[in-house]
Amino acid sequence: MRVVFDTNVVVAGLAARGLCHELIELHLPVHQPILSPDLWKELISALRDKLGLEPDELPFLELYRRHSTWVEPARLEAPVCRDPDDDRVLAAAIAGEAEALVTGDGDLLVLGAFQGVRIVSPREFLELI
Repeated sequence: MRVVFDTNVVVAGLAARGLCHELIELHLPVHQPILSPDLWKELISALRDKLGLEPDELPFLELYRRHSTWVEPARLEAPVCRDPDDDRVLAAAIAGEAEALVTGDGDLLVLGAFQGVRIVSPREFLELI
């Protein structure tokens, strides 16, 4: 399945054992993750700022980067979310023809779907697959 894992899901999966960790460890490798340069920069920044980690400290990141389909998202025709960062996640999902966007962000989850992309929580993703 082509899927965008929002930064908050990846960071949570790397920070602690739990549902997001299970997604990252067991399910991300069997799906086709989609990344954009903006999502990658956001992930690296979040890992540094929130966890004090550098990318080279996490071998997982190199695998994630290489295994992902990289896209250059176009701008959305009009803002969808109140946070422009959320619109960038949606734009990446659309550009990558994602079937799902997995997020813990309530502003995205409230949409349910956008232009054919299901927007689901980590738990809903596990139920979906």
